[in-house]
Amino acid sequence: MSSKLRGEPPAVPVAPPSWSALADKVLAGGAVTREEARAVLHAPADDLLALLDAAFRLRRAHWGRRVSLHVLENAKLGACPEDCGFCSQSSKHASPSGEAPIKTVDELVAGARRAHAARAKRYCMVTATRGPSQRDLDTICAAATQIKAEMDIELCASLGLLTDAKAERLASSGIDRFNHNLETSERHYDKIVSTHSWKDRVATVQIAKRAGMDTCCGGIVGLGESVDDLLDLAFALRELDVDSVPVNFLDARAGTPLEGYPRVEPGFALRALCMFRFVHPRTDLRVAGGREITLRGLQVMALYPANSMFTQGYLTTAGATPFDDHQLIRDAGFELELASGEAVPAEPEAVAHLSPPSRRPSLPVAQS
Repeated sequence: MSSKLRGEPPAVPVAPPSWSALADKVLAGGAVTREEARAVLHAPADDLLALLDAAFRLRRAHWGRRVSLHVLENAKLGACPEDCGFCSQSSKHASPSGEAPIKTVDELVAGARRAHAARAKRYCMVTATRGPSQRDLDTICAAATQIKAEMDIELCASLGLLTDAKAERLASSGIDRFNHNLETSERHYDKIVSTHSWKDRVATVQIAKRAGMDTCCGGIVGLGESVDDLLDLAFALRELDVDSVPVNFLDARAGTPLEGYPRVEPGFALRALCMFRFVHPRTDLRVAGGREITLRGLQVMALYPANSMFTQGYLTTAGATPFDDHQLIRDAGFELELASGEAVPAEPEAVAHLSPPSRRPSLPVAQS
């Protein structure tokens, strides 16, 4: 795959700005324009290290050298009635993710203990569904209450579309943050999903915010979008004023409509992370799904624009182990941020006994 996104016409060469000067502008309180953000995405390969350094200046100003680890728990696998084209958990696709009922409160609490042992700052419980049923909500809220009583870890939930009443109940049970990604631009959205609208997703983010929860909202790079779609996504998230932006890279799943889509090139993935950092200088920016297979040997470079990452795998795919990620963080001279706000050294040896929890069932990571 070329450095442009799939479907993007050849880029018109642009004179690269001084990336350091762009960082100076943002640090002085200025906002990056759309054309400046576009220039970041089109930066030549020779500029990559200078671009990463400029993005790191913004990251360091607001997050220092701290990295927060986040752990996903697939609380309810498969049989989702929505038709998101990238997702192997949709019942609309001939995909092999399988199906399982919602995990018990005890299983979810055990997952939180694993996350806490891995020195994760945040534990996110996720269900494959249009929105939480009453039973799902009861289980998630009961687990949240027990987890908060037992350990110091921040809680996130990703349960689909919300109502005000459901959001308020989640917040009162101890859920600190709600995730609901926009995935892509409004213009490109109906090419990826038809069972709900982009505006439905925006409404759920606003509902979560009204209930007092932090908002986690990002997208996936590599859905066949254009550079303009990617810019639209970044600036829509800025307008929504979300608290956290996870940036995923498509790992196309067998049996989904996006099967066979090419992977984003590592260099473009890093430029995309830098673009999101320039547009969201203060935001918790997370390098998320697909980082291992997209960035490969360049994974450590993602920590210069991004200040957080997932560990222990993803919803239906394996990923790096806590040992791998602690090693990566320590080798690069970064430190871990805990839920308490305390910064502590990464300790690979202390988490070497941990391995990713089983996914019911688990899909293999695609090979390069």
